[in-house]
Amino acid sequence: MGEVAALRQLVGQVQELWDLYGANAHPLPRWYLLDFEHGSIKDDYCGGRTGYNSELLKIMGTNQSPPRKRLRRDRNREKAPCSNATEVMQHEIWKEFPEDLFETVIARLPVAAIFRFRTVCRKWSSLLGSDSFSRQYSEAPHGLPWFYTITHENANNNVAMYDPSLKKWHHPSVPLAPTKIVIPVASVGGLVCLLDLSHRNFYICNPLTQSLKEIPPRSVQGWSRVAVGMVLNGRSSNDGYKVMWLGNDGTYEVYDSTKNTWSCPGVFPPSIKLPLALNFRSQPVAVGSTLYFMCAEPDGVLSYDVSNGIWRQFAIPLPLHLADHTLAEFQGKVMLVGLLCKNAATCVCIWELQKMTLLWKEVDRMPNIWCLEFYGKHMKMTCLGNSGLLMLSLKAKRMNRLVTYNLLKKEWQKVPDCMLPCSRKKQWIACGTAFDPCPSALA
Repeated sequence: MGEVAALRQLVGQVQELWDLYGANAHPLPRWYLLDFEHGSIKDDYCGGRTGYNSELLKIMGTNQSPPRKRLRRDRNREKAPCSNATEVMQHEIWKEFPEDLFETVIARLPVAAIFRFRTVCRKWSSLLGSDSFSRQYSEAPHGLPWFYTITHENANNNVAMYDPSLKKWHHPSVPLAPTKIVIPVASVGGLVCLLDLSHRNFYICNPLTQSLKEIPPRSVQGWSRVAVGMVLNGRSSNDGYKVMWLGNDGTYEVYDSTKNTWSCPGVFPPSIKLPLALNFRSQPVAVGSTLYFMCAEPDGVLSYDVSNGIWRQFAIPLPLHLADHTLAEFQGKVMLVGLLCKNAATCVCIWELQKMTLLWKEVDRMPNIWCLEFYGKHMKMTCLGNSGLLMLSLKAKRMNRLVTYNLLKKEWQKVPDCMLPCSRKKQWIACGTAFDPCPSALA
């Protein structure tokens, strides 16, 4: 480092000459030396200040000084004219904004924001119920489905809706008389189909607007359990919808909302053996106009195309060590979600139906660290939503865990506890179904 010492001595001599002859005539230059040992800059003016960051290494001009940090009031003074100009510009834009574009903009907002817009004015409140807004909303892309669930506490049934985007529970008023106990069994186009305990009376409601419609009771008398599915006639519920129920004995009916009547479109094909062994714990799934029902003995899937009345049956063996299982749907593909139980270990798995081989292929399973919580417990699984986003209720003695699974992202998430606003006691989720939140859907 002899060269550095010699250079420092030279700089000191030049500094002394400058102090004697030129200090009063010109501003004093600054000299910067690189410290290769510490990777910083040392300032040799007035004894040498240190501590400059190595990223700032550069050669300064002789008449150049380090940048001075501006005061906050100076920065605010510079921004003030621009801020005023922006406010004026925004005012002018919204003043001339075409009214017909309000529907396009509002239809693309989150559901919670749309309902806040109802309180702006009467015009906007009526706008959300118009046919044009309904068309705009059906054409706009939307996010994750919501879940309509029935909770149970102290022999009381309550309604709770879960928004997975905000991870928040909503507790609306029950849209039925307290004496009537109903369960959600199907959904389509923002509407939810409810069925009472007699399995005879059906109700269609929009959970967001709390609108309710009681449809005519099915013509077949009896208390037998039925599997229920729903499909749309067109792109939205405004084009009408169909509700179908199917019993173990092969009897079935289809309700058409445009005609407000039940009908039996045809005869059950003789190639399908009766009675059916329907899995009533598995809700039917809809792919287009086709409904898929889970069967047992033999294991497989039964499908019915509502548009042309064609039945099909597929014998598909289930995976080994499978306990509770249910059908699901994702982007037109039939999926299976089930609880694998082997010895004391328990795990939730996801399978996809292969169209060529008609076999279930495993595509994902719950993380092992989550499954450790279920080890040694007698678990039961209920699927509360089976389209795109699954909600699974995993129950054991004194235990009820809710998790969601995103079929697109292959992502598992825990659901926060469901509690009433004025209570700290966790609600027990009894049953539920997924639905697409649509404020313009009419039953």
